[in-house]
Amino acid sequence: MFTLLGARQRFCDGMTRRNFLQIGAFGAGLTLADMLRLRVAAANGKSSKAAIMIQLGGGPSHLDMYDLKPAAPVEYRGEFKPIRTNVTGVQICEYFPFQARMWDKLAVIRSLVGGDEHSDSQTHTGYLERENQTANHPSMGAVVSKLRGVVGSDIPPFVSLRGMAPGTEPGFRGVAHRPFTPDGAGLENLRLPGSVDGARVSDRRSLLASFDNVRRELDSTGTMKGLDSFQTRAFDMVASGEVRKALDLSREDPRVRDRYKGVEQFLTARRLVEAGVGCVTLSYGGWDTHSENFKTLRRQLPELDRGVANLIQDLHDRGMENDVVTVMWGEFGRTPKVGDSTPDGRGHWPPAMSALIAGGGLKMGQAIGTTNPRGEVPKDRPYRVPQVLSTIYHALGINPAETFPSGTGRPMYILDDRDPVVELL
Repeated sequence: MFTLLGARQRFCDGMTRRNFLQIGAFGAGLTLADMLRLRVAAANGKSSKAAIMIQLGGGPSHLDMYDLKPAAPVEYRGEFKPIRTNVTGVQICEYFPFQARMWDKLAVIRSLVGGDEHSDSQTHTGYLERENQTANHPSMGAVVSKLRGVVGSDIPPFVSLRGMAPGTEPGFRGVAHRPFTPDGAGLENLRLPGSVDGARVSDRRSLLASFDNVRRELDSTGTMKGLDSFQTRAFDMVASGEVRKALDLSREDPRVRDRYKGVEQFLTARRLVEAGVGCVTLSYGGWDTHSENFKTLRRQLPELDRGVANLIQDLHDRGMENDVVTVMWGEFGRTPKVGDSTPDGRGHWPPAMSALIAGGGLKMGQAIGTTNPRGEVPKDRPYRVPQVLSTIYHALGINPAETFPSGTGRPMYILDDRDPVVELL
């Protein structure tokens, strides 16, 4: 049994986001070979670029991170002070010193309008979860999986380091384009048992062939045709060990591991894109700060700063800054006025949020757009979440106006709202 486990997250709506996918070896579920077979659908074009998508689930406070308002009344500006970055005129939170010293490699969109639901659907598909329940638009990772395929590679095109969630689902692209989730049992499935050598792997291929001969006799739809080559690829993915090597942080220099201590997912994401994964999604922390907003951020922001700064600097040091685009955001911002939910908290605030962008050949060293003096609404250059995704697609060499057939055969655009963030291009 191939079991892919997701992480558990609890938000203020009482919902627990934990998901799992079980792939049966010979039962009704999908085998790894089935997933690979289904992914072979023809690609119109393939991009060698990659995306790292960092989800700050719960809705991070824009006013306490990238859009501070030191001149606002105290009940709006909060407890944190801004600091200068190495780009003239751009200031960010005092708990982001590493990012401040490398702002020429980063950019922020401050005039972004968020969604109104606790879900990663909009930030990963371009559509709110309630909108997507019938339309079933695919996640960005699923689009990358579809267009890159798996031909000539033992590396999955889409990896989620945060389990399964609405924003990682493939929609009408089909389950073949779900991400590989290497938590727990998923990681163990990449290991050959110590008693299994190459000869025994070949024996297991023969055993699978015996089972599948029976399945072919029962199959009247033709779905078993060509499965042998995908079984071989599934075995090769395990036997080659390339994915497992990328996930094995002990292969890194101890000094590098020390830099990422406590934020190892950022290092894992870097290693995965180096290995050839086209899209990696991860999450860090909990940002639904209805209470203890400043206490929570004092604990989380320094670690987040270290993770982001190490990731982006490592990509530059390896000459990958133009080949990997990174985005970090949540589903919405937080209420500009402190105490709208509890005396020390900030509530949900869809009208304004911020997004951090890096790499991908985009224009860095800037802060795009502004909000009004209290951080309530965009003052100029308002952008929507799908427009940011459109910009990321452009950076990946993917046309967001490309269409895929839906489950009913109707051509569907990757994104309906496709105007990019022009300042980044």
